[in-house]
Amino acid sequence: MLETVASKSRESVGENQIRGCEVRLDQIRKQYTQGKEQLVALNNVSLKVKAGEFLAVMGASGSGKSTLLNLVAGLDKPSQGDIFLNGQSISSWKDNQLTLFRRREIGFIFQLFNLIPTLSAEENAALPLLMAGQPRSAWKPQVNAWLKQVGLENRRNHYPAELSGGQMQRIAIIRALIHKPSLILADEPTGDLDSKTGEKMLFKLKEITEDLGVTVIMVTHDPMVAAYGHALITMKDGRILDSAAR
Repeated sequence: MLETVASKSRESVGENQIRGCEVRLDQIRKQYTQGKEQLVALNNVSLKVKAGEFLAVMGASGSGKSTLLNLVAGLDKPSQGDIFLNGQSISSWKDNQLTLFRRREIGFIFQLFNLIPTLSAEENAALPLLMAGQPRSAWKPQVNAWLKQVGLENRRNHYPAELSGGQMQRIAIIRALIHKPSLILADEPTGDLDSKTGEKMLFKLKEITEDLGVTVIMVTHDPMVAAYGHALITMKDGRILDSAAR
């Protein structure tokens, strides 16, 4: 089994500050039926991500990295093998258990931002709290503090169409973190950003998640983006080819 090792950049984070979710994949195989053929997306993948670690998963399109992310999120189930989150097997969890875990413990960051066009920046950022039924008086101070931290306090009432790509992605980061999850899953988070904006966004994401002690799994095809991880695995044809700690 591959166990990634966090870099020295995490040594300053005390153990009592690390609240991230430990993730373990044990001999995971995922295959799909396509006509009369069986398409293997993941082929006996074993992996352990420590709590508070930032893991980058790199590979070309079709390498299996997005399938891995979907399985960890409980959005899909493995054909074989088992997935453990904080030592608990999720294979037998019912859909409502998985939904509740995602709502409470996972934050998602997408390539296309997925902001709701009819909501303001602060409302998009607060979306997990809105869905949980929190009143405006409860979530507004939290959101405003986050907006100030990422330099968007003057954009709180703007709508997505009035924001740049980098600004939208910063809102997406707040939305992923606002409910204090233990695990962040990021799918090509800089794919729609220019290199300079993407670099700023990744620096901020790494800074914030390290401060909070949150676990991050980020998939990308870009080596420059992958370099922001504490550790890196490279995938090809549904297998882990290589791994490295930073």
